[in-house]
Amino acid sequence: MEAVDPTVFRLAIFVLAIFVGYYVVWSVTPALHTPLMAVTNAISSVIIVGALLATAAHSPDGALTGSILISKGAGAIAAAFAAVNIFGGFLVTQRMLAMYKKKDKAK
Repeated sequence: MEAVDPTVFRLAIFVLAIFVGYYVVWSVTPALHTPLMAVTNAISSVIIVGALLATAAHSPDGALTGSILISKGAGAIAAAFAAVNIFGGFLVTQRMLAMYKKKDKAK
């Protein structure tokens, strides 16, 4: 029996994760959107930590090889995207929470 190529296996998991994520996010009721955004911000903060670790990567001998430069670049891009995601998530959460506040009546 022939083994499945790891790249094909990982690609299949990625495609399945896309479908599961799509159906999970679009079937959330509106009342749960604010807690969902808070969890999304928490996940993005973990991504920031990983991105900073990737950006700080170095080789044992201190040389800047191609793979180290790719790691640093990908880490910087991931940190930027996650920062935008966190900022946008907080804006959306703040706006949704403002919808639940009682409005003051003008006298």
